[in-house]
Amino acid sequence: MKTIVILGVIALIAVFFVAQYNRLIRLNISVNEAWAQIEVQLKRRADLIPNLVETVKGYAKHEQSTFDAVVAARAKATSASTVADVAAADGMVTQALRGLLAVAEAYPDLKASANFLSLQEELSTTENKVAFSRQFYNDNVRSLNTAVKTVPTNFFAGFAKVTEREFYEVEDPQDRNAPKVTF
Repeated sequence: MKTIVILGVIALIAVFFVAQYNRLIRLNISVNEAWAQIEVQLKRRADLIPNLVETVKGYAKHEQSTFDAVVAARAKATSASTVADVAAADGMVTQALRGLLAVAEAYPDLKASANFLSLQEELSTTENKVAFSRQFYNDNVRSLNTAVKTVPTNFFAGFAKVTEREFYEVEDPQDRNAPKVTF
């Protein structure tokens, strides 16, 4: 009888260890998945930029510095790898797109172009998806970081090879909002 009780306690402890380990692994996978969603949306936005630039270029040929800024920001964004680098590059792209859209304000024919309007709508939708993806990522990071820092899961974090993750933070307070696209 005593042996059965001891085996039962050992089994309960084992189940507890496995549950905590699996919880940490699931949280870590959720953060990875959320990060992948950010990358997907940023790639989608990066893919829209050349079309938007070419459309605006057709109407505003003398705005080369604005086009160069957008292209440079896009290049930096597509090569960034860490959370901080991606956030910084994301901010640069947002600023450059603001400049590009400001240039477009000066060209009534461009604002009426069906191609430009379509790209503008797609960019706006993508910006909303980027914002949602950032929030989803940060929510998952918060859950993981809370688990890594609190008892009892903090005892299992090293064993599960799970560490705290970095939040996605936008540097410039103006970048905290999606660019306002009004024409």
